[in-house]
Amino acid sequence: MDITLDKKTPTEAAIKVTLKESDYQPNVEEKVKDYAKKASIKGFRPGKVPPGLIKKMYGKSIVVEEINNILSKSLSEYIKEQNIQLIGEPLPDEEKAAQIDWETQKEFEFDYNIGMVDDFKYNLSEKEKIASYTIELDKKTLEQTLDNVKKQFGNSVNPEASEEGDALYGLFEQVDGEISNEALLELDWDNITKKDQKKFTGLKQDDTVEFDIEKVVKDPHAVMHLLNIGHDEAHDLKGKFTLTVKNINRTEPAELNQELFDKVFGKDAVSSEEEFVNKVKETVEANYKRETDFFLDQTIKDHFVGKTKMEIPEEFLKNWLLRTNENITQADLDKEFDEYVKSLKWDLIKNKIAEDNEIKVENEEVVDKAKSMILQQLGGAGAAEQLKDHMDAFADNYLKAENGQNYMKVFTEVRDEKILNFIKEKVTITEKKVDVEGFKKIVEK
Repeated sequence: MDITLDKKTPTEAAIKVTLKESDYQPNVEEKVKDYAKKASIKGFRPGKVPPGLIKKMYGKSIVVEEINNILSKSLSEYIKEQNIQLIGEPLPDEEKAAQIDWETQKEFEFDYNIGMVDDFKYNLSEKEKIASYTIELDKKTLEQTLDNVKKQFGNSVNPEASEEGDALYGLFEQVDGEISNEALLELDWDNITKKDQKKFTGLKQDDTVEFDIEKVVKDPHAVMHLLNIGHDEAHDLKGKFTLTVKNINRTEPAELNQELFDKVFGKDAVSSEEEFVNKVKETVEANYKRETDFFLDQTIKDHFVGKTKMEIPEEFLKNWLLRTNENITQADLDKEFDEYVKSLKWDLIKNKIAEDNEIKVENEEVVDKAKSMILQQLGGAGAAEQLKDHMDAFADNYLKAENGQNYMKVFTEVRDEKILNFIKEKVTITEKKVDVEGFKKIVEK
């Protein structure tokens, strides 16, 4: 057997594998004997089928199978020995492969195109400066949050007349059409015109109001559920509708008292209005911290992808994606390719950082991460004491499920966290304080 590499560019090459009869024939003969021992053919006792008959019946398929096995193993070993950093997988020359005469040929040539990435360097030092943001909870946002909490845990009432913020239940009918459905309309009061706001206030039971559907219910998904119609119809729907009111739903905000404190944080977790407000503030800030931490991780990825010089065999990669994924169309590829390349580059960079700095994941770390995830789903720290005797079993069952895919998923999460934490220790993270709106604008950029 002979394997040669023809490097066409720094990122693309061709591999030629030449097989002589002596490379595969011993394996074929062995497989023929094995078939003969196990074959059940009419007229022959078990184990007494002549090898010649097996060759005649199955010889071609055995040769194909053994050659494919040799090719797969040899290619993998060669790529590993040559330390080739593959992108995707080797793509066989299908046109040449189709010309093989499996009946008569004794020697074979197989050609593969490969994509690869040349060695690259990343800069992991204090000179790399990356911004991290801390969201400061201003008084206005805290008050809005408290109002939302009070409304969320408030009491539902059915007033005689509607006011801003109410939800209206009734019969919706298309003026120039046949659509008709009873449903609850939860208006986005902040995003409709003052004229429409006025239309929907002061309404009583059995009152009818006419409105433009596309101006009042702007989300196609909301239109779909409101009118019980399909997505495509909802997306294109316009025109006049009437609502005949059957009921008005209003949520009266809960009072800041012990009953509310217990509903939100559990019995006797807080015992005064001051403690409650501080606890809400802590909870909101913790949620903001998760958002800013996630954004920092994304910023680190974008920073290293943008600053690390790396050549990618884009044409090979497009060809490989189209040939190996039946569900990907050319239109999908054109739309998503840039994001795919960014993701690929980050994978290569983080893997190189992990390899260069011997960042490894131990089984115990995977198990601990699984336990943490399970506790979070079951109620967080409050459930830890009750479930402590069962956590090992829960984690073990979860990690073994899905044929080990759950284990690999958690393993990857732990590994990514360790790589990102290592990067954060090496680069300079500059802390900046912003308010909620300021952070939203930064994210939008």
